[in-house]
Amino acid sequence: MGTRTCHVVLEEEDGWFIVQCVELRGAISQGRTREEAIANIKEAIEGYLEAFPEESERLRLKKDVLEITV
Repeated sequence: MGTRTCHVVLEEEDGWFIVQCVELRGAISQGRTREEAIANIKEAIEGYLEAFPEESERLRLKKDVLEITV
């Protein structure tokens, strides 16, 4: 599998950093530090794509993610 770019949302809650992949809703992780959470989500994404290889193709064909302010 080639390199893929994913977007993640990182939130702090009760002393934990919770992180979720925008493109792969099932890829969620956490960590005590920001760095730990990011390392953990990378592992979660890799595991998710191994378990659901069809998602790798969907990820490759993903649409743009935009940030807007309202």
